[in-house]
Formats: sequence, structure tokens, C-alpha cells
Amino acid sequence: MVSEGTSHVVLTGAAGRAGRVTLEHLLRHGYRVTAVDTQKIVPPQGDFSGELVASFQADLTDLGETLEVMQGADSVVHLANIPAPGLQAAHRTFVQNVSMNHSVFTAASMHRLSRVVWASSETTLGLPFDVPPLYAPIDEAHYPHPESSYALSKVLTETMAADFAGKSGVPYVALRFSNILGPNEYRHFPAEAWPDPQARRWNLWGYIDERDAAEACRLALVAPLTGSSSYIIAAADTAMPTPSADLMAQVFPGVPIRGELEKNQTLLSIDSARQHLGFEPKYSWRDTLGEDGQEVLQDIVPAS
Repeated sequence: MVSEGTSHVVLTGAAGRAGRVTLEHLLRHGYRVTAVDTQKIVPPQGDFSGELVASFQADLTDLGETLEVMQGADSVVHLANIPAPGLQAAHRTFVQNVSMNHSVFTAASMHRLSRVVWASSETTLGLPFDVPPLYAPIDEAHYPHPESSYALSKVLTETMAADFAGKSGVPYVALRFSNILGPNEYRHFPAEAWPDPQARRWNLWGYIDERDAAEACRLALVAPLTGSSSYIIAAADTAMPTPSADLMAQVFPGVPIRGELEKNQTLLSIDSARQHLGFEPKYSWRDTLGEDGQEVLQDIVPAS
């Protein structure tokens, strides 16, 4: 386990959606960070207790470049990958992600890093749910069900991580992020998600605030873990003002419900992340749109 405030972390994907927020979050918590991406990295503005040690543009599928940028680090938070299915050709997505992940894991092993935290995906659990889930809320055991080359790249990388962790004795922590969003996207919920429960059925109406995603990365660096482990990282609620039990009854009738669903409780269980990482989501779309979004909802959806 690394110590906050003194640790040197390599952050890959530092110019990306999750990476930009995670970079600022780590600096705010006193980490020394080497930021890596294929794109130019814009240093965050503000006073931080940590230090941006260096920024590199690098091809992480190249082991030589990867070894160079990870030199001298204590740990790595690896967020660089093609981030979703459909952005590139399926074969390119698979090859690029798997090659990059193997390169980062190899470099971490050769440099004897003390912790590897990396971005897996909710897609490993069966998304998009064109076929209903086996049960809800789904948890880490609802795995593996890859439905795309992207999801398959993450499943294969989780297998790789288990092999590297077993041989090195270093903890490898996979964060199965839900759809990473922020306040700008929340403002589109009333028009694009709320009128039709089918619109976001593909991931059981899940999401994770970008700030909570960054917090999960930091917690994964310091949690007392061993071996290779994987955790669903999602918000505590769904993206909908409709109660979760009603959503399931309407869209996925007949799917077994495990336990009693409370109000708008997430259908992507975060119990394991709570237990093992100390993760507790702090942000919700309600911070932007108001509790239950009722005033906005009334403007969008006529009362029945």
C-alpha cells in the first residue's frame, strides 16, 4: 500500500475525460504525478499540495516508451485506452487496448511498482442489455459477459491482471467504471433520458460522476488489497427520477430482484467497492437538477 502525499504516481490517459479530473484530484491530495497521454496535456490551474513532475506524450503500445515514462514511479493509475465501443473499428479497439494494457502491466512489473490501478468497464458485465441481466442489482459476479470487442478487451485484461498480480505479488485493482458523466451531461437528462425508460436501459440507467471516478482511483491506490480485484464504480442512484423497482418492472419484467430496492438505488451494485475500497459516491445529477428533478420533469413530461 502506498502513502498519500509522498507517492509518485504515473497517470495514463491524463488528457482524457476521466484523466483530467483524476490528475487534479491526485495533485489536490498531495501526490507527485507524471501525466501521460498521446495528446497534449494541459496542466490544471490552481494551488495544489502535490507536484506535476512531468508530462509526456507517448505511445503506450510501445514497451520502450512505456518503460521510459514510468521510470521512478511508485504506482500507476492506467486510464488510457480507447474508452468505449463504437469509437474505432472493433478489431482496432481490441488490439489497441490489449496491447497497451499488456505494455503498461509489463513496465509496472519491470519497474517493480507497488500498485497498479486500471480502468476496466461495466461492459464486462453484459452491456448493452439487449438481453436482460440475470438478476438485479448486478454485482461483480455477473461476469464475464462481453458483448463487444471493447468489452472483450477488458475481460482479457482482467485475466492478464490476475496473472501479473499472481506472479509479482503486487495488487492490481480494476475499476469497472459506469458511464462517466458530469453536470453538463446531467442537464440533458430531462429531454434525452427521462421521457423514455428504454433510452438508458443499456446499462441499467447507471452512471458515475467524474469527480467520484477520480476519488475511486485514489482510494484504489491506498486500500489494503492483495492479488487482483475488480470493483463496480457507479453512482449511488440511477440516472432516472423513476424508482428503480418501477424501472425494472417496466423494462425488465421477470428479472429476479435481489433484496429490496430503495427508491432510486443504483442497479449496479457498489457494495463491494464500499467494503473494500471505502468508496462512497458524493455526487449525483440531483446536485445539478434538484432533488428528484421534479420541477424540471414537470416541464418535460406531461402529467398523466
